[in-house]
Amino acid sequence: MSNKLTENLGFTLIELIVTISIVAILVGVAIPGFTSIINSTRLTTYANELVASLNLARSEAVKRGVQISVRRKGSTNQNWDSGWDIFTDLDGDGALDAADTLLKTYPALSNGFTLRTGTVGYQDFAAYLPSGLSLNSSGDTFRLCDSSADTGDSRAIAVNAVGRPRTSEGTTACP
Repeated sequence: MSNKLTENLGFTLIELIVTISIVAILVGVAIPGFTSIINSTRLTTYANELVASLNLARSEAVKRGVQISVRRKGSTNQNWDSGWDIFTDLDGDGALDAADTLLKTYPALSNGFTLRTGTVGYQDFAAYLPSGLSLNSSGDTFRLCDSSADTGDSRAIAVNAVGRPRTSEGTTACP
């Protein structure tokens, strides 16, 4: 008879249950923090898309020598949640007509995110003249918020009188 010791290469049931319990606790603690990071990243992404849209419209107006407009989709004033279009605006009316050329379109924001403007400038559309200046010399501010409506976590995209957009964290109000 051989008295050779054999090695145990597996886990016991107790070791497996303890390991799974520890992993479950760690995941439960990490997920709420991860959700806020995802929302913050989405807000930043949407703000960057709007700024890129305005910058594209401005540069195309100078390049093409015609007015370029960025118009919200949907029928509600000040509500840009449904996305927006960038197009040549040959007649300068801020509407995409048959003679105009669609340059780029942006889809609606994800559920729970809102994008609104103030009451002065860009309720329906923003436009840039061939000189690169904004058609609306008063400027405006876009407010981008998530479903929490926390003004501290929101983004403000301020467009100055000459049409340059600038992004900052926090807004005065969320819808």
